[in-house]
Amino acid sequence: MTGEKGEGKRAPNLCPDLHRARRLGFPEVVYAPGKTPGELRDIVKSLLASDPRLLVTRADLEQYRALDGLGSTLWFHDAARVITHGYPSVRRRGLVSVISAGTTDNPVAEEAAITAEMCGCRVLMIRDVGVAGLHRVLERVEDLQAASVHIVIAGMEGALPSVVGGLLPGPIIAVPTSVGYGASFQGLAPLLGMLNSCAPGVTVVNIDNGFGAGFAAARILALGPRDEDAEETEE
Repeated sequence: MTGEKGEGKRAPNLCPDLHRARRLGFPEVVYAPGKTPGELRDIVKSLLASDPRLLVTRADLEQYRALDGLGSTLWFHDAARVITHGYPSVRRRGLVSVISAGTTDNPVAEEAAITAEMCGCRVLMIRDVGVAGLHRVLERVEDLQAASVHIVIAGMEGALPSVVGGLLPGPIIAVPTSVGYGASFQGLAPLLGMLNSCAPGVTVVNIDNGFGAGFAAARILALGPRDEDAEETEE
């Protein structure tokens, strides 16, 4: 019956998790696909009122333009399809390497790197070192030994994480990409290859999930002490 208590009222469309930074060390991350520019603006406005740090993944230029005026440090990283605002509140000790097999893996690699950086990690990018030219990754082993955690990104047959996992002692986070011809099945073949890696301890995230890999690397480094000397001031 209309007019009764609660009748005719709609639940609010937005319910952002404003306490996630207290639990996890970083605010809620926004997944942009499926959201209208207006919806995204409302969500971002609510989040920025609580914390100056913002990460929006899989965004497009139209969605970015809808956020105009919400913050002085809003930035659209077109290669990664990521929107950021603000800076890390702390710097974590240790280094994350982001290793990609080929140029076509760059969007996923950029997403992983930006995510890790926003969570306070220093990142070393190693690009275009796929196993078809094995000498390329072998030439970078000395550089990679400085990193505490390794994110390894590859499509095709997905062999690169096994190679890196057999060379370096740190945690390996493998990211299969949807790069490849028909039998790669949009990333399913490298996903299965990485899950069946003969290198012990390789951990695998979902296809094209650079964000998940970057956040996982930050969680691993969060187990260690913060680098107080490198602490940044939030804006």
